[in-house]
Amino acid sequence: MTSAADSKRDGLHTENVSREPGEFISASKLPHWRLLALLTLPVLLGGCARTGKVDAAATAPVVAVVAVARHDLSNTLEIASEFQPYQEIEVYAKVSGYIQKLYVNWGTHVKAGQVLADLEIPELQQQLQEDEASVHRSESDLERAREELKRANSAYKVAHLTYSRLADVQKSQPGLVAQEDIDVSEGKDLEASAAVSAARASLASGEQALAVAKAMLDKDKALYAYSHITAPFDGVVTLMHAYTGALLPAGTSSNIGNSALCRLSQNDLLRLVIPVPERAVPDLHLGEIIAVKVSGFGKTSSGKIARFSGQIDTQTRTMHTEVEVPNPNYELVPGMYASVEIPLRKAPRVLALPTQVVQPTESGKGTVLLVNDSNQIERRTVTLGLQTASEIEIVSGLKEKDRVIFGSQGQYQPGQRVAPKVMESQEMEQ
Repeated sequence: MTSAADSKRDGLHTENVSREPGEFISASKLPHWRLLALLTLPVLLGGCARTGKVDAAATAPVVAVVAVARHDLSNTLEIASEFQPYQEIEVYAKVSGYIQKLYVNWGTHVKAGQVLADLEIPELQQQLQEDEASVHRSESDLERAREELKRANSAYKVAHLTYSRLADVQKSQPGLVAQEDIDVSEGKDLEASAAVSAARASLASGEQALAVAKAMLDKDKALYAYSHITAPFDGVVTLMHAYTGALLPAGTSSNIGNSALCRLSQNDLLRLVIPVPERAVPDLHLGEIIAVKVSGFGKTSSGKIARFSGQIDTQTRTMHTEVEVPNPNYELVPGMYASVEIPLRKAPRVLALPTQVVQPTESGKGTVLLVNDSNQIERRTVTLGLQTASEIEIVSGLKEKDRVIFGSQGQYQPGQRVAPKVMESQEMEQ
């Protein structure tokens, strides 16, 4: 028993409470410290029990998981190339001459038909004058031949009429006209007829001579028109070879070299020449729009597959393919590097997971660590489909919204209880 002295030593005050056996003691009769101890004891016991449960749950490790979701997957082939002008030519002179006036320089933008330079060709101008004189002479000769034909026709008409009359008299009254007169008249008739034929031939020859003279004049005029060198298409002058006063020889195959006036490039439409590997050839489609990444600008443009050779190069096992890229503002410059992304296969709205969570086992198969509804780990075998750089298609073995462990699988065992934490897309990209 505790004595009153002990109670006072402990700082407690006790009161003697006597009761009969079976008598109920009311709370008002209990000391205050005993009543407080009785009220707080169940709370402390319950808190200890809950703390035990929390400690047990806290032992489950937190793991990062991703949910199986439907995505549009597409496998692409990225190939680098450099921009080329849609067409590029060296501009030569058709006829030899000195540059009299020059209208372009480096970087000049020109339209089709615009004059680039005027040539001075004195000998051709002289030839044109001779051709014009020849045409006038031929026209005069032709007019003279027409007059000669008229005169010959008139003489023939008189001679033929005289002979016809004498012949009729000879038939109606034989012996009235001497036979000699009839023969002379017949000869004049034949002579006049021959003169008509000769005049007609002379007229035809005059017409042909005039045609030849006009043809020569037209030819020299056409050559002289080449003294105005014009642009064959819209483009940019990317290189100058000659300037005012320089002699440009005629652009024949025997003297082509550095004798061009300038280089003209069509840059409002560029082309990329892509050597497509043999495995990707079946996935090429004419007219398909593809992404073009320009490294110099750090932005993506769009291009169109315009043409391909239709034959595999046996040396490189690739096929010549051209992609056209519109460049209306001339932002892109030939020679810049770019890379194209050619879509090979597409799989719309398929179940997909990040490639990091799948452990390949054999061709078309793999395993993942699945966190089930009881937050326990299961090893699940899945069938794989289309694979991209960051995602892989799950053909079978999982369903939408299943949770799969993201990260290393070696530190977890099937049946282990975990605390899953779903990762966001931004966290997976980091």
